[in-house]
Amino acid sequence: MAGSSARRGALWAIGIVVALAVVAVGGWLIAVHQIKERINETLGPNGSVEEIDVGFGHVTLSRVRLRGPKDWPASDAMRAERIVLDVDMHSLITKPIHLRSVSVDNYYLSIVRSADGRVRILPGLRETAQEANATPDSKEREEHAREEKLIDRVSFERGSMEFFDGSVQNPPYRVLIGDARATVDHIHLPALTDRTELSMTGSIKGPSHTGNVTWAGWMVIANKDSQTRVTLRNVDVATLDPYLLKKAGAKAAVTGGTIDLSIDATVKDYRIHAPGTLTLNHLQISDAGNPLDTFLSIPTKAAIAALKDRKEQIKLDFVLDGDLRDPKFSLSESLSKKLAAGFAKVLGVSAEGVARGAGDTVRGIGNALKNLLGQ
Repeated sequence: MAGSSARRGALWAIGIVVALAVVAVGGWLIAVHQIKERINETLGPNGSVEEIDVGFGHVTLSRVRLRGPKDWPASDAMRAERIVLDVDMHSLITKPIHLRSVSVDNYYLSIVRSADGRVRILPGLRETAQEANATPDSKEREEHAREEKLIDRVSFERGSMEFFDGSVQNPPYRVLIGDARATVDHIHLPALTDRTELSMTGSIKGPSHTGNVTWAGWMVIANKDSQTRVTLRNVDVATLDPYLLKKAGAKAAVTGGTIDLSIDATVKDYRIHAPGTLTLNHLQISDAGNPLDTFLSIPTKAAIAALKDRKEQIKLDFVLDGDLRDPKFSLSESLSKKLAAGFAKVLGVSAEGVARGAGDTVRGIGNALKNLLGQ
């Protein structure tokens, strides 16, 4: 009798365990379905992912693509062969939600700077995420959006970043950074009031040299306070042509040389203080360009004359200061002016020399007009 009761108790226990297992598996399948649904909703109509594999603690997205909108200069805003999310499963119960890492592998990322200086990245992704939170069960989704989330690290490996800068020319000027690796550490959502560490390394291939770029530091995303250092080493001058050379004609005036650059920038309460150093190595400028061409705001003829007496290295020190909220303040324009003043000073180009170069320019325009009118 006692043995029979024990067997019945054991069967009940097994039945309860099986029932709980079925409920747990069913709940996990529902959770998997919801995860896949949210990912597709967030990617939106311009996004696609070929495969979503949800394992215990890991979500793997394969062959992810986010197409660029109509006004985007590249066909894709982002694509990646694989994105892996490492989820702290315990945090799904205890909160805040914790992602140990998000790794993006074999990727391409395009970044656009518009004519007014605004930088755009992953266009439409935020909007589709907000739309996903505004569906019929929006109350639950809004609560989810407000939930505290912590991402320890986002890493980008084996990829390239392509910058399109519409502030220097139209169509936007293109700079491709290859072998690009980047990390973003400590992202605390949604407040973003903590320091987030950032770093990036890559290479820039020019006509005659392949240079290196690094960028590292921290930023408080909520208020834009930051402390960062950017360096360029052995970058072909021709790669940065539009930032240094103002061309009236089609022929390039820079025929050789490399650039080394370092800037240490601090932003506090939207004010920037950024001392830096620019070194021009083996700079060569052709005198066959248009008379209106200038290099760092100096007529190319005057620059060439001054360069003839210089060593093969020119070092310029500068300091950028300004209020980022002032619509009249342009970081790139301020840098150009500082470099132009430093270049003129180092070369010893006097106001008389610049005026003489300007006179050559005026005569050149006159001659061009005569030729155009056949006189």
